Amino acid sequence: MRLDGKVAIVTGAAQGLGKGIVDRFVEEGCSVVALDVQEEKLKETFADYENVLALRADVSSEEEWKNVVEKAVAAFGKIDILVNNAAIFIYKNVLAITSEEFMRVQSVNSLGAVLGMKYVAPEMEKVGGGSIVNVDSIGGLVGGAADGGCVAYSASKGAMRAFTKHTAIQLAPKGIRCNTVHPGAIMTPPLRAFYGDNLENNEALKASCPLYPYISEPRDIANAILFLASDEARTITGAELVIDCGAVCQ
Repeated sequence: MRLDGKVAIVTGAAQGLGKGIVDRFVEEGCSVVALDVQEEKLKETFADYENVLALRADVSSEEEWKNVVEKAVAAFGKIDILVNNAAIFIYKNVLAITSEEFMRVQSVNSLGAVLGMKYVAPEMEKVGGGSIVNVDSIGGLVGGAADGGCVAYSASKGAMRAFTKHTAIQLAPKGIRCNTVHPGAIMTPPLRAFYGDNLENNEALKASCPLYPYISEPRDIANAILFLASDEARTITGAELVIDCGAVCQ
């Protein structure tokens, strides 16, 4: 029970990695406020969960963040952990992206995380500290296949690296830690559909995954986030944890 008695907010929680994070936190004794814009999917996913408050929220909205924090504190009394996982992706490179598309990705992936930290940190300070984990990507470290050809996504994840380090320094005196995790490919249903069922014969997948045939599942990433969120990582802040089966070390 590594998070026994803790309260967390997890964004982008309705499916995939977000759901995996909520599952691991609940298993370790944490109460969770699960956020997503997909209201029906969110309610369906967490209908039978105890100690999970599922709220529809647009993370790019300052007013909605204020509302989320108010409801979280009303429901559970405090906030100890924030996981900024919500993200969107547009498959357009630097030559094809429009300014509207670029800013739409930034509003969710970058601004959404900054607003979350802005409104959650004061609540963490009230209880003597906390942990923020920002879900970045290997697309924030390298280009090519890592960012899927999306210039806006790459830019948002590069920004996340920088503002995480800013936040780590600014909030350290308040006992609040802030770190990033950088997943590579995660075998969620969309990725499996992209690669097809015959994974063992997919040369592109093998080339990007030195640990093949092992490929990260949501739980693998959630385990790393769990560690950074827990008191086991009490002296870790401003760090970047890459979880990519060795992709970026080639």
